[in-house]
Amino acid sequence: MKISDRIETAVNAAIRQGQGGLAPVKLAAALDYAVKPGGARIRPTILMSVAMACGDDRPDLTNAAAAALEVIHCASLVHDDLPCFDDADLRRGKPALHRAFSEPLAVLTGDSLIIMAFQQLAMAAGHTPNRAMQLIEILSTRTGMPNGICAGQGWESEDKIDLSAYHQSKTGALFIAATQMGAVAAGQEAEPWEELGARIGEAFQVADDLRDALCDEATLGKPAGQDDLHGRPNAVAALGIYGAVQRFDDILGGAIASIPACPGEAALAQMVRAYADKLVPAGARKRTVPGE
Repeated sequence: MKISDRIETAVNAAIRQGQGGLAPVKLAAALDYAVKPGGARIRPTILMSVAMACGDDRPDLTNAAAAALEVIHCASLVHDDLPCFDDADLRRGKPALHRAFSEPLAVLTGDSLIIMAFQQLAMAAGHTPNRAMQLIEILSTRTGMPNGICAGQGWESEDKIDLSAYHQSKTGALFIAATQMGAVAAGQEAEPWEELGARIGEAFQVADDLRDALCDEATLGKPAGQDDLHGRPNAVAALGIYGAVQRFDDILGGAIASIPACPGEAALAQMVRAYADKLVPAGARKRTVPGE
């Protein structure tokens, strides 16, 4: 089964479980709305790619880890779009969840997805409880405080932002979770995979800054120009388009060089490069000559 099919199957199974029994109809529908369409699914793709590079000897655990990571990411998008944060009207080319279902249901949807993520890992423990416990620890670390996406959102409420800490938690945290969880699901140590996740996350943040600055709402499927509108620190403002693209390329090279030795090292490097190339807006490289 292709990685994309494995991810969709795992995510759909998690959502169906959350919709079972005498569940509130609107909230059940909102769970499905929050995860579809799936976007790039880049985080669970990285997780599965790392697991496969390391042998993937427990595919059911890998599937659960991928679903858990993706529903956490989707929960963060639902909460990010709320009026108290970005107040966004669009997400993935359709109305943001709080616009489609109401603000109270959006809060409950995000909360439910977060809980669902850890439930998936607990249920998949089976014959590898030690791995499952490590997966839960990694995901909780990269979701909460002080090093997770909650901390990343929290930095936006500070009077003075530590840019490095902001990017590491806001964007990098779930990419670190992706590489480490993939390794742990396949029975490998987590620590050697942190650098790869951190570098991929940093590259993704730079690419996201470029897309926000250069792409329109129709292309992004969400409001454009949000960094400038909200006065957020970003690579384009700090480095210009030329500098941001150069920074992206430097980070990508470091990411590929940091891949730990494993049976699927070459295939993993190819996947990282292929995904990274898709992240930078097509027009960005045409504008990377200083002075143009």
